Order: sequence, then C-alpha cells, then structure tokens
Amino acid sequence: MSHAADAIDRWRVKPGGEVDLARVDPRATGGAPGDKDATKAASAKLRDELADLQNRLWAEDRRALLVVLQAMDAGGKDGTIRSVFAGVNPQGCSVTSFKVPSEEELDHDFLWRIHHAVPRRGEIGIFNRSHYEDVLVVRVHELVPEDAWKARYAVIRDFESGLAAAGTRIVKLFLHISRDEQAERFRERLADPAKRWKFRKGDLEERARWDDYQAAYRDALAKTSTDDAPWFVIPGDRNWYRDWAVLNVLVETLKDMDPRFPEPEEGLEGLTVT
Repeated sequence: MSHAADAIDRWRVKPGGEVDLARVDPRATGGAPGDKDATKAASAKLRDELADLQNRLWAEDRRALLVVLQAMDAGGKDGTIRSVFAGVNPQGCSVTSFKVPSEEELDHDFLWRIHHAVPRRGEIGIFNRSHYEDVLVVRVHELVPEDAWKARYAVIRDFESGLAAAGTRIVKLFLHISRDEQAERFRERLADPAKRWKFRKGDLEERARWDDYQAAYRDALAKTSTDDAPWFVIPGDRNWYRDWAVLNVLVETLKDMDPRFPEPEEGLEGLTVT
C-alpha cells in the first residue's frame, strides 16, 4: 500500500466500528502537505491525476465509480463537485441530485430512483445526496416508523454489495462541518445576492434539528461502512483542505482499481495516414 493510500485511512470509517462525530474536528488539517497555498497546489496536481485516471476508466469501459456525497445543509456538496471534478471529461461523468421524492418515486421502493441513476460502465457517477436520505431525513422527521428505517440499513448494504459485485466501486463521503461554520455559511448566503437563492426558511428549521441529524449520521455511517462501500468522514470547515482530502480518496481509489486502456485493434502496425 502506498503512503497516500495508507494516509486516507485517517478519514475511513472502519466496518463494524463506532462513530463519534463529536470527536472529529471539522477544522482539522491533518496530513496536509503544508499551508493553504501549498495544499491548493497539491490539489491541482491531484486533479490532473484524477483526469488521467478517469480517462482510462472511460476508455476501459468495464467498471464504474460511484461517489456518494452527504453533508448537513451548507456542508459543501456543490462546492466539492465544482472544485474536485473541474478537470474531468464531462462525457464520462454524471451528477445526480436527489431532492424530495416525486409522487411516482414514492409509489416505488426507496431504492427505485437510486438504481436508475447509478453510473454506467466507464463512468464516474456522483450523487449529491443519495439513498441515505431515507435513513436521515426520514428518521429525523419521523416520516416512516422506526422499524421501517432501521430495516433499511441492511437493504442498503445489500444494494451496495450488489453494485460492487457488478463492477461498480463505491466511495461515500460525509463532509463534516461544525454548527458554527454552518451558521456562518447561512449568513453569507443571506448577505450575498448571488447566493441568496440557495437559502430557504426551512433551512433554519432543519438547523434546529442539528443534534438529531448528527445522531442519524452517526448510526448511518457506523452501520453501512463496509469493505465494498466505505464511508470517509472529511473535515469540511476549510474548503481547501476538504477538496484536497476528497481528491486523495478518489485518486487512491482509482489507482487501486487500476483502469487500463484497451488493446488497440489488430493490424495497425505499419499503417500511414495520408
């Protein structure tokens, strides 16, 4: 295992382990190559690596990578997608944002709309929120009985295990911000006309349920982090560190997958183009 691959274990949730988010510092910068500027420079190199690895994955066309992003409101999911995936080829990358389920989606099981969005072979698929809303929001707002959402942990593990067996590598990232940082980001949204559209009055109601969401995330991370589909808790208060950490996880995951360019068509030797 490379030094970088070993280093990403600092953020990995071990299967079967306990999760105490209160002990994870959202402002941590452990392992960073230096200060903010140095880390941003390192991230630029990692973006180049990610683009190269994605190109190979696309060309190979045998496996896929699914990246699940979860966070509290204003946790940085959109910013992570813009920054981390800035250099990848759009035709080999898809982003799906899961909002409140539609009537049609509610008429099916909770994974129906998720399965429709998993990446095809050769793609990197990014979920901005995901099937985990069905053990988070649903739990906090008591939208289904407790025995119903508790049963979903096993259903999710089986679902992800099936995807992995079919050739989809899964990386799940919880962008962990502090309550104070969320408040600051909300204030920035309210003050900036270019960001105010993102703010909803309901955001404050959700913020009042902070402790309930932290408990829901704690259980979801602990009960669904597996070897096939590990969770990583990424300190998210400092965007420059968050991006660097996420890039490390993705680059090392793709390196481990080791996608290869396919063999060229036979008979190309000696051909000339005029």
